[in-house]
Amino acid sequence: METVYAEITLKNAGDVARAEYGHITEQEVRTATVTALVDTGCGSLVINEELCKTLGLSIRGLRSAELADGSKQNYQVTEPVEIHWKNRDTACKALVLPGARDVLLGAIPLEDMDLIVNPAQLELPGAHGDEILSMVK
Repeated sequence: METVYAEITLKNAGDVARAEYGHITEQEVRTATVTALVDTGCGSLVINEELCKTLGLSIRGLRSAELADGSKQNYQVTEPVEIHWKNRDTACKALVLPGARDVLLGAIPLEDMDLIVNPAQLELPGAHGDEILSMVK
């Protein structure tokens, strides 16, 4: 199976809220555009310590996680991060994996942005075309 990457923009969600209330300017919102490995075996968003510092994210706790090699460990979890991809966005907490080479874009933010993985075309099409559909049952 081929590897799928996506260019995403990450924003400190607290900064975004402060900018909306006029406490800081849009230019002061801490932002980073990165190439993320799309990983449906990963639950959420995974970043490294450097990106956590760049975005100015505070640590909100620890979460146990199992890596692809089967090892389990506790990792820091950040305050919410906004994830932007083309015309779609979502917010979630990020898991901080020290020394991680890749940012991992996991299943939960993919689902929330109504995206599916097409490994044959190495792309992320919307599950419902360009329309963004949220499932409410």
